[in-house]
Amino acid sequence: MMLRTLCRTGGALLRQTQRATPRLWVLPAQQRWASSLPVNTVVLFVPQQEAWVVERMGRFHRILEPGLNFLIPILDRIRYVQSLKEIVIDVPEQSAVSLDNVTLQIDGVLYLRILDPFKASYGVEDPEYAVTQLAQTTMRSELGKLTLDKVFRERECLNSNIVHSINQASDEWGIRCLRYEIKDIHVPPRVKESMQMQVEAERKKRATVLESEGTREAAINVAEGRKQAQILASEGQKAEQINKASGEAQAILAKAEAKAKAIGMLSDALTEQNGGAAASLSVAEQYVSAFSNLAKESNTILLPSSAGDISGMVTQAMTIYGTLAKSSPKAAAVLEETSDDFGGRSSQ
Repeated sequence: MMLRTLCRTGGALLRQTQRATPRLWVLPAQQRWASSLPVNTVVLFVPQQEAWVVERMGRFHRILEPGLNFLIPILDRIRYVQSLKEIVIDVPEQSAVSLDNVTLQIDGVLYLRILDPFKASYGVEDPEYAVTQLAQTTMRSELGKLTLDKVFRERECLNSNIVHSINQASDEWGIRCLRYEIKDIHVPPRVKESMQMQVEAERKKRATVLESEGTREAAINVAEGRKQAQILASEGQKAEQINKASGEAQAILAKAEAKAKAIGMLSDALTEQNGGAAASLSVAEQYVSAFSNLAKESNTILLPSSAGDISGMVTQAMTIYGTLAKSSPKAAAVLEETSDDFGGRSSQ
């Protein structure tokens, strides 16, 4: 019963102390709210996500974990209360000079967490303020390595570099910087006007390039169309010539076959009865027809001495035919073909 009463009394005193005496630390870079240091009531209840650093007779003793804890009165004293939650610190606006000598006004937000309450209590007087100042100096240093254009394009890389630099220095303080974000970047008015002019020039340049590319593509398309048209036309002419040559070849073959059949039929007819008389009549008709066409198509005329003696000419042709027919039946067909050629040339 006495222990329970003592625990209740200690808890009530602790709650009253925390409500009655909150402490506000106001620093140039940030404001920090923190609970007042609890009084040693022997029985203490540490809230979750808090670490209470206890000193015994002025020397570090231990860190109280969340939950129920017991301390020795008078000897033990709660010296520091550290919050283990993620802390957000607003980094005030500051000026920095870029690599191309442009003065910028930049503000940011810093996110950090206490990982080692012992180092955060005894490694630095005010860890949050120290990290804030380190963030400002690191930001100036990193911005001095970049030009104005790269500051806007490589903001993520800039944030990661600042976080890496802060963590290298804050390890001895028991603090871990989780991330750093640049909220806003203010440039001088003249520089802003120059940037706007540069943007307009870039847009005009892109428009001109796109227009020229469109003209080039149009010219290429027209040239490709003409090329395809010429290729198709040449292929059409080629196909036409091939078809024409094929037709002429077929016509020549057809004429040759017809002439061969005619010669065969003529040779068969000459072997029959009265074939010689029929041949004489055909030769006479052809001679008369060729003689009638003289001087109609040309002014140059070559006449034999006996051009008017038709019977003599026919007799001579039939004599030649009879002589050849005795030696070879096929010779008569050749003679007939020769006589046809003679008739054609005479007509010409």
